[in-house]
Amino acid sequence: MSDDYLVRIGKLIRDARQHRGWTQSQLAEALATSQSAVNRIERGNQNISLEMIARIGEALDSEIVSLGYAGPMHLRVVGGRRLSGSIDVKTSKNACVALLCASLLNKGRTVLRRVARIEEVYRLLEVLNSIGVRTRWINEGVDLEIVPPARLDLDAIDADAARRTRSIIMFLGPLLHRMDSFKLPYAGGCDLGTRTIEPHMIALRRFGLEIAATEGLYHAQIDHSVIPDRPIVLTERGDTVTENALLAAARHDGTTVIRNASSNYMVQDLCFFLEALGIRVDGVGTTTLTVHGVPHIDVDVDYSPSEDPVEAMSLLAAAVVTESRLTIRRVPIEFLEIELAVLEEMGVDCDRTTEYAADNGRTRLVDLTVRPSKLEAPIDKVHPMPFPGLNIDNVPFFAAIAASAQGQTLIHDWVYDNRAIYLTDLNRLGGRLQLLDPHRVLVEGPTRWRAAEMMCPPALRPAVVVLLAMMAAEGTSVLRNVYVINRGYEELAERLNSVGAQIEIFRDI
Repeated sequence: MSDDYLVRIGKLIRDARQHRGWTQSQLAEALATSQSAVNRIERGNQNISLEMIARIGEALDSEIVSLGYAGPMHLRVVGGRRLSGSIDVKTSKNACVALLCASLLNKGRTVLRRVARIEEVYRLLEVLNSIGVRTRWINEGVDLEIVPPARLDLDAIDADAARRTRSIIMFLGPLLHRMDSFKLPYAGGCDLGTRTIEPHMIALRRFGLEIAATEGLYHAQIDHSVIPDRPIVLTERGDTVTENALLAAARHDGTTVIRNASSNYMVQDLCFFLEALGIRVDGVGTTTLTVHGVPHIDVDVDYSPSEDPVEAMSLLAAAVVTESRLTIRRVPIEFLEIELAVLEEMGVDCDRTTEYAADNGRTRLVDLTVRPSKLEAPIDKVHPMPFPGLNIDNVPFFAAIAASAQGQTLIHDWVYDNRAIYLTDLNRLGGRLQLLDPHRVLVEGPTRWRAAEMMCPPALRPAVVVLLAMMAAEGTSVLRNVYVINRGYEELAERLNSVGAQIEIFRDI
């Protein structure tokens, strides 16, 4: 390996480490090596094997190089191009991962239609396969078939895959009815700051689950004599917390009432799937869910998850920041109504078709057409609220949109500790964003975007926001290490190219 490649790899490792917020000593500890060795690697002064590069990539949850499998690593973006035509919204990433976890409830065959082919799904499939679940893509790779074994082998779990997804936490709900004890690796995923699992524990304790966390593992013990004897009140109205409580209640032989439940899109999709398994769920779409559990579930089920409102918002933002006319089809409108109200206040010119049903027969869809618009900053701050408020995951897109508007916009991302910080990466592209504190960003517009080469933020939505700004910037930009985007979006670059973008996928090595 030449000295030039060593220097370039060293810079990639250094950037990935800094975005992770780690010191050289922390990375050295994760690799069981010395801080001085990490320092030499980052300066390009030490020979490094492909095995070590792979280990560093796993430790930093960043694809330093692609080894032994196809997959995009960097994006080269020629900006300043207008989008046109129409593009379909894919199925919901968050619904798909919840349904994969929910498939553990069923002893029969589960078929999920049009599953999002994203890294988050692949990691969960690796975990499921490692514990004995058979999965295969059918119908030319569009749909997913899941067949469980008679007995799950939790001792064989793929710990590396499990640690790369926060969705592994949703194994707790279905597994507590199948085991007396088990171990799960700590949940991973986006770098969004400290996110406690205590609300999960408070809810699942009511089903007899106790957790001890040691040496990178959750050690679960279940007392099957413990059953909920009064309504479960969630201490936070979180999506995954609600889903975990639903998954636990699904096989409880009795009625479980869950209060302060999320009524967000992925929770509703999970409720519809549970109904397909024969479980009655009252109150879908409200904050009080009543689950009439079934202790034994052995059915062949076929279910179509609905479209992803966050991807719809991503495509909407792409049209706005590139000043394009674009039709976005199959938009789950009930989960974007607040966002559209704010955008219309800002001056976004768009119209919508009459509503029609998604393939699940329940979710309402429309087609949206967006046109070039003269934008003004909103009067009020932009901040998320539980559904039916502005979606937490849609907040970052308003940073790019606000940067395209005349005036100042305050964005208050109060949910996550670090995510607002990553939005200031837009300043590398000509943005004027001032970080007021870890949760608040002041955006000054309008922005004359300029091309840049930069590292992909380690959080999914801010990473896509940077990509959208690059699409608006005249010239050629490079976005490095885009694994995090592939966690949540299927072939995003190729699909944007189909409506006029110019994005090239490439690798250094």
